[in-house]
Amino acid sequence: MSNPILQLHDLRVEYDTAAGPALAVDDVSLKLEQGEFLAIVGESGCGKSTLLFAIAQLLTSPAHTTGGSVVFDGVDLTSLTPEALRAYRWRDISVVMQSAMNALNPTVTIGAQLADACEAHTDWDHARIAKRSAEVLSMVSIDAVHLKSYPFQLSGGMRQRAMIAMALLLEPRLVIMDEPTSALDVVAQKTLMQQVETLRRELGFSVLFVTHDMSVVSHFSDRLAVMYAGQIVELGTTREVFDHPMHPYSQGLMEAFPSLFGEKRDLTGIAGNPPSLVDVPPGCLFAPRCPHVMDECHTVRPELVQIGPHAVRCHLVNKLERR
Repeated sequence: MSNPILQLHDLRVEYDTAAGPALAVDDVSLKLEQGEFLAIVGESGCGKSTLLFAIAQLLTSPAHTTGGSVVFDGVDLTSLTPEALRAYRWRDISVVMQSAMNALNPTVTIGAQLADACEAHTDWDHARIAKRSAEVLSMVSIDAVHLKSYPFQLSGGMRQRAMIAMALLLEPRLVIMDEPTSALDVVAQKTLMQQVETLRRELGFSVLFVTHDMSVVSHFSDRLAVMYAGQIVELGTTREVFDHPMHPYSQGLMEAFPSLFGEKRDLTGIAGNPPSLVDVPPGCLFAPRCPHVMDECHTVRPELVQIGPHAVRCHLVNKLERR
């Protein structure tokens, strides 16, 4: 493979709270190749969306980056001024927000919102903007007549697709998606994911996709990162993580949603609650909820260790592999 389009090195994000800083992203390191689809999964509050906003440099108070780097195509985005970042946004990096209902301006037509993005980042004339706007809507199977429509005149699925069209407006190399299917029914979810996959293969952009729903990305992502309490606890190819989850938390996630294949089985949840991110305990952060906890899990923080096709953060897995 060529040089990664995106590299995170020990990225750390904290939120200022009355009780002290809350560590939402804890020394996360990963790479994303050009054209790759990397999914990040985990329960609500594990730091997925904060990680995406840190990568896109969209964090606002009380959140701020306290360590590490976000290197896009050889440039550390954390070192750039807001004006310098404008050169990367939309053209090289775009973001599809979690809720299209809230992300789109309800008082402005879809065409006007597409035109705003073009005018802010290009010197195109009105004719070229209109042509490109119609092209990107066509990419996501929306008729150009809806350039004159307001967001409330579109269905939920169409609004999400309009957001994706807006993200692809200037042909970026990296598209960041923050749970774009969360408000859609299962049929609309599948349709949207199939369109994203088709566009990725045709246009060659990379996708960083965050979701709490394991099944959404099971057939579309190339690699899967599992996050827990601000840390990546398992990272590997999607098929390997689904078929052979190694971290106890990954195993718990797999057992918490139904499969269409195999024998019928009861679903089981993960007992307990995530740790406080303000007063982070020593040792493994999953230890209080882990069915395989050992003494050292309460005192020694496990490292993310490469084991075959996986990288896993677990004392038990590391011990078994050393035998």
